[in-house]
Amino acid sequence: MKALLSHDLPRSRALALALILIVFALAFAPFLFPGAKALAVASKVLVFVLLVASYDLLLGYTGIVSFAHTMFFGIGAYGVAIASDRMGGGWAAVGVGVLAALAISLVLSFVIGLFSLRVKAIFFAMITLAVAAAFQTLVSQLHAFTGGEDGLSFRNPEWLSPSFEPFENEIFGVLLDGKLLTYWLIFASVTVLFLLLLRIVNSPFGRVLQAIRENDFRAEAIGYRTVVYRTVASVLGALFATLAGSLLALSLRYVGPDTALSFEVMLDILLIVVIGGMGTMYGAVIGAVLFVVAQNYLQDLLALGAQAVAGVPVLSALVAPERWLLWLGILFVLSVYYFPSGVVGKLRAWALRGNK
Repeated sequence: MKALLSHDLPRSRALALALILIVFALAFAPFLFPGAKALAVASKVLVFVLLVASYDLLLGYTGIVSFAHTMFFGIGAYGVAIASDRMGGGWAAVGVGVLAALAISLVLSFVIGLFSLRVKAIFFAMITLAVAAAFQTLVSQLHAFTGGEDGLSFRNPEWLSPSFEPFENEIFGVLLDGKLLTYWLIFASVTVLFLLLLRIVNSPFGRVLQAIRENDFRAEAIGYRTVVYRTVASVLGALFATLAGSLLALSLRYVGPDTALSFEVMLDILLIVVIGGMGTMYGAVIGAVLFVVAQNYLQDLLALGAQAVAGVPVLSALVAPERWLLWLGILFVLSVYYFPSGVVGKLRAWALRGNK
């Protein structure tokens, strides 16, 4: 187990238990939480675990603030969508789309990293924001290729199609079909890629990235080419984000500017990183689960609360379902106030104090 986790153990019993429960719940989500919405939420959690972990490689481990992460996320999603739309639903189309998206992300991230990481952090952030905004505008205008604002709908390979049902009988009360196979493909892919990211940040390369984050002048002084390491980290983060976008496309069978390229997605990534804890891959898991579940079910909880306090003038207005963004914002502020180092950081600090 230590080798599987690259010797980066949770270092907290509460965190270890939470991670075990999350992995178990996600692995058996179709059986534990039946229904289309629950499966969609679980798929989104998995995609955001990989997406946020890839961004934490930049922000938490290297100290790079980039607003172009959703651009690479969108490139992965659109790569699969465009290839599937032009070539028809099939594994060849998915493979071509993923490889083409990875190639484009590799070139773009290398160019951006090579020419922009030499400037100060704030200027690099502004450059990436401008590039991401320009790319989103370009995608919206290339209607013939991307579907414009309407996006693209496409067919998955036959085994991943909702109509594919290999067995006539239900298994533990659930009928196995293409949607479930798609979900488990996403689960397996995210698990492997997350463990790979965990290995990267715990390798000598990852240690250098952390040294650059703490003091880039000192890292440069002892012989490390910080621009090279920052550029490689930027490329790796972009490639993993591209793969996350490809998995999102397979899950939704649709890609549009709002689903993969909007600035709201970038804000969600930043919020999840802060909630889970920067500089720890486990924070991506905890943060993604908390944020995505709250984002999708807080409205339902408020609807139940509104029924309970119906007739109370002020309280009924505050817990109205349309106020869910207000309560989500309050939960975020409280989490930052009480967990300044993120949930993972707080749990590890408690465990450290308990061992003294």
